[in-house]
Amino acid sequence: MRCPQGKENLAASQPPPDAGHIGGSLAQRGAEASGLANTDERVAALERLRCKVAVCQRCQQLARSRRNTVFGVGNPRPRLVFMGEAPGADEDAQGIPFVGRAGQKLTEIIERGMGLRREDVYILNTIKCRPPGNRVPTPEEAANCREYLEAQLEILKPEFLCCLGVTAAQHLLGSSEPIGRLRGRFYDYHGIRVMCTYHPSYILRFPEAARPAVWQDIQMLMKAMGLPVPRK
Repeated sequence: MRCPQGKENLAASQPPPDAGHIGGSLAQRGAEASGLANTDERVAALERLRCKVAVCQRCQQLARSRRNTVFGVGNPRPRLVFMGEAPGADEDAQGIPFVGRAGQKLTEIIERGMGLRREDVYILNTIKCRPPGNRVPTPEEAANCREYLEAQLEILKPEFLCCLGVTAAQHLLGSSEPIGRLRGRFYDYHGIRVMCTYHPSYILRFPEAARPAVWQDIQMLMKAMGLPVPRK
């Protein structure tokens, strides 16, 4: 399926039919997603949702400034989803989450730390458009994207979700606690086991402080997933 993307999204002053509202309650959409028995059906459902995101105009400032929406990438049947804050400049240019320096660090965590491949997991963000200047998304922007995030997770149905950074963690869990207090334990989100850790960009800025904490969190996640944990 091909759908609009990039600046051509802005040609219409109003969102096209069905683009602004996914429709249905959380329970209803979850029931629909539960019928996605095979990978092809999940891929098709994700593509339909991606096309809705691509023409979304809910956040006028973000819709005007974006180059591409950044939907998500990875395994459509993942055990594990990584969720970040928002796209940056590299992600906005390519339409793919976590491809800049922080993305390289996340790939290192997945591949060198966990012994998985990046394509084994699914990676997405709290919101699908880059905020100007890489600022933190506003509560209104996060709320506007909430339906898309919920619909994605209902299609993917992961066992585990790792929130990267305080913005992702607070938004998903509805918490105001700092990341230092949120990390170190699992939470339940509609049957998904959620853990929180520092964002990869924090590791780049404060490696000595962040590396041991993130590795501790990743070991906890690996143990819960039944993955072998290397000594270091």
